[in-house]
Amino acid sequence: MEDLKKQIAFITEIDKLKYILRKTKLINSDRQENDAEHSWHLAMMTIVLAGHSNEPIDVLKVLKMVLIHDIVEIDSGDIFLYDTSKNHTNTEEETKAAQRIFGILPTEQAQELIAVWEEFELGQSAEAKFAKTMDRLEPLLQNASNNGGTWKEFDVPYQTVHDKKKVMALGSSEIWKYAEGILNDSVEKGILKK
Repeated sequence: MEDLKKQIAFITEIDKLKYILRKTKLINSDRQENDAEHSWHLAMMTIVLAGHSNEPIDVLKVLKMVLIHDIVEIDSGDIFLYDTSKNHTNTEEETKAAQRIFGILPTEQAQELIAVWEEFELGQSAEAKFAKTMDRLEPLLQNASNNGGTWKEFDVPYQTVHDKKKVMALGSSEIWKYAEGILNDSVEKGILKK
């Protein structure tokens, strides 16, 4: 019963993810996406697109990664990918958040989820590379569908977008090729400045 109480407390705590707004807006919409919607969408994308991974992957592990990767933002807030004042990498603040939030769970589960979160952050395993591909693809699709979205709103040039997105090739060269096509089309349409 004690483990169940801790698990319910964790489930209650992560409901806060629904209130963390991202800069990107939903596809063909003017409403900002929240972190819970983002994580759900990445999970669905993983199920649908897993066959395009460069390497064989454990899909369940990738699903865990994409569902938990932003939970730390309950404490640390969302860091915009193109933010020039704050680095979009694992910070001390995010590590403390992971320890606190996952630490609500029974010890064994907490350790497992922290390890999965850290593996995602490192981005070295086949699963982490593919999860990061999903994480970079979704906002690209959103911005392309929204007449440039945050690229336009924050005056982000093509090269910056390209440099931040090219990590996708590590998880799926095929998806990266598709994404590059979207970036090039966006430049031609004038919604992304070269």
